Amino acid sequence: MAGFLRKLMPKRFSKEGIVIPVVRLQGAIMTGGSQFRPALNLASTAQVLEKAFSFKDAPAVAISINSPGGSPVQSRLIFTRIRELAREKQKKVIVFVEDVAASGGYMIALAGDEIIADPTSIVGSIGVVSGGFGFPELLKKIGVERRVYTAGENKVILDPFQPEKEKDIEYLKTLQLEIHQVFIAMVRERRAGKLKDDTTVFSGLFWTGTRGLELGLIDGLGDMRQELKKRYGSKTKLELVTPARGLFGRRIPGISSSLEGAASGFAAGLVETAEDKALWSRYGL
Repeated sequence: MAGFLRKLMPKRFSKEGIVIPVVRLQGAIMTGGSQFRPALNLASTAQVLEKAFSFKDAPAVAISINSPGGSPVQSRLIFTRIRELAREKQKKVIVFVEDVAASGGYMIALAGDEIIADPTSIVGSIGVVSGGFGFPELLKKIGVERRVYTAGENKVILDPFQPEKEKDIEYLKTLQLEIHQVFIAMVRERRAGKLKDDTTVFSGLFWTGTRGLELGLIDGLGDMRQELKKRYGSKTKLELVTPARGLFGRRIPGISSSLEGAASGFAAGLVETAEDKALWSRYGL
């Protein structure tokens, strides 16, 4: 009889301890992705988040973030989904920063009711950046003529194969400022009453976890396992929630049916890897 009643008892009151679901969000944030560059976006995280918040007896969901940023759209979509699930399932969200939660990575971290980081983690970079390459001189050297036909005078704005135009740059900056204001509003709302009045907070700078705590960007310093055991008891168990697996237990991001496809995928992968490294290296990683 006692055993039967123990099974009916919520896990949070059992002697076995509470189980806290853990979601690990790692990588650059962008649409798409490939076998060479797994992407962090709503499509790749939605299933895992739904699964984590479905733990009926868990009082909280722990989210580990390790991202240098990327797409502001995907960052906001992930942020919004986390907050929606937290309200729907009535669970607390505790975010733990690993190496870095900067730019879009920090935007996602704002979904946490609390943000905990290591003293040496990198946080912040509340700003917007766009980057690319220009090739107009290269085309001249190799004897290639660029031919573009458009309907609409601004259809080829910021074309990398044409010289930059001042008006194009100014237009891009207006878009960046609009996105920056959205980011700032999110920070002010989610960190209300905690954020310090410091002019550098929204300048795009980034800081260690220690300085981030002083500025009010995070709530504490520590690591996931110790922090959760301190809050919910020494018998608390952490359960990593992972994506569903495909055939033979492996996820297959993409399959090419030809040698040409494989070769182009490899070439694209090299470019993507270089871009990835550039994102991480900005924070010394």
